[in-house]
Amino acid sequence: MHLIRRNRILRQTPAIRAMVAETILKPADFIAPLFVTEGKGVREEISSMKGYYRMSIDLTLVEVKELWALGIRCVLLFIKCDDDRKDNKGTEALNPDGLMQRTIKAIKNALPEMVVMTDVALDPFSTFGHDGIVEGQEIVNDPTVEVLAKMSVSHAQAGADFVAPSDMMDGRILAIREALEDSGFTRTGIMAYSAKYASCFYGPFRDALDSAPGFGDKKTYQMDYANRVEAVKETLMDVEEGADIVMVKPAMAYLDIIREIRNSVDVPVSAYHVSGEYAMIKAASAMGWLDENKAVLESLTSIRRAGADLIATYYAKHAAQLLNK
Repeated sequence: MHLIRRNRILRQTPAIRAMVAETILKPADFIAPLFVTEGKGVREEISSMKGYYRMSIDLTLVEVKELWALGIRCVLLFIKCDDDRKDNKGTEALNPDGLMQRTIKAIKNALPEMVVMTDVALDPFSTFGHDGIVEGQEIVNDPTVEVLAKMSVSHAQAGADFVAPSDMMDGRILAIREALEDSGFTRTGIMAYSAKYASCFYGPFRDALDSAPGFGDKKTYQMDYANRVEAVKETLMDVEEGADIVMVKPAMAYLDIIREIRNSVDVPVSAYHVSGEYAMIKAASAMGWLDENKAVLESLTSIRRAGADLIATYYAKHAAQLLNK
């Protein structure tokens, strides 16, 4: 045969494949979610997320330093609120000495260079497990947004680099941006959960924070997974309202949405490789059905290939260790 083009020439050795790779995955692409709980020396494995833990602040600091040494430059904080501090107003979320605020300060004191992002939503603090204030059977929008804006300012006061509102209430990005500006926090960024779908893949996360909804579901504020155009609309509105980074959540089942968003905005796009996606790989690898290391790198690379600039993933540390070999 006499062929003009032999495509396999560019695949024949590892060195050549590395030279022409279109998508490069590196530790600095990862956002590492961390679950923080009260106490000292506490390290509790999450039963539905094998190998992932809730940790007290002291052990969280050890983890943050290990992540930094691996090349990871950003953590996303979630806190487990004690039941006796939960209510329907988000009172504990605004506590300047609350667990979130103390964790932010501790990390910034121990490792100022680490980028600290914080979850902004009421579900960890709610007696109902919903992302907003409940009146009757309704999650009310505007009163919730007022609390979210105050919550964001509280995180900024503690030293957060970015607040990450995950609630999907209407208008909360503009309200948060205005609150930050009015309070003088002009350098605090917003990573908006812009296209967050009502997904079954969040189950293990809710175990981690004991934040499952006490009634109904979250479909009146999180997006219908059947919709694509709506995701673009929501994201463009968030950018107009002041979002610095936008997010698609979940990631693996929504690669088409990541690409749509990447093609529609000129700000960085993040994607959340969520707890259920993590748990599936863990479970399948435990059964010997796939190679965990290969599945991790292939999955995360696919998210980057789809257009995500940043990936929040529970595999951040594991993947960084693999990439650093």
